[in-house]
Amino acid sequence: MTKFKIKVGDTVKVIAGDNKGSEGKVLQILRDKNRAIVEGVNMVSKHTKPSAQNPQGGIVKKEASIHISNLSLSESGDAVRVGYRMEEDKKVRFSKKSEKAI
Repeated sequence: MTKFKIKVGDTVKVIAGDNKGSEGKVLQILRDKNRAIVEGVNMVSKHTKPSAQNPQGGIVKKEASIHISNLSLSESGDAVRVGYRMEEDKKVRFSKKSEKAI
């Protein structure tokens, strides 16, 4: 199982690709594909058939996944690298830029 330094609920910044510079909150991580779904980033139009929930059908905008390598943890608008250290018998993530625990 691969280990990611980004977790669900983190605020991330896109550092590469079409959505470069945009920020959002991680909604879901797809470990088997090394991808994440970020709120408001990489929006795609999905054509839906009429159904019981949506009798009209039509075009729905939703987030598509983005590769984890194109994301970086964001701290007050800046992309930061993540490290790990022990603090009182607990392993914590910290920002290598500001040395603060995340």
